[in-house]
Amino acid sequence: MSLDTRGRKGKSVTIVNGLKHNPATMEGIARMLKQHCGTGGTVKEEKIEIQGDQRNRVSAKLKELNYTVVNK
Repeated sequence: MSLDTRGRKGKSVTIVNGLKHNPATMEGIARMLKQHCGTGGTVKEEKIEIQGDQRNRVSAKLKELNYTVVNK
């Protein structure tokens, strides 16, 4: 998981990568994370992008779902 601002006019985006699922499952995980954080996001190129600096909330939710989280 990382934070990125490149190409976004200074706005930050939390990026979740390393999940190896089919597109439907990735969309479901993204939907759950967006609802948990109360913000928007999308799935692009096997990565989930959540608007804003949501690293703490996203990592807590992924740990709750039994994923191993590594922050960069």
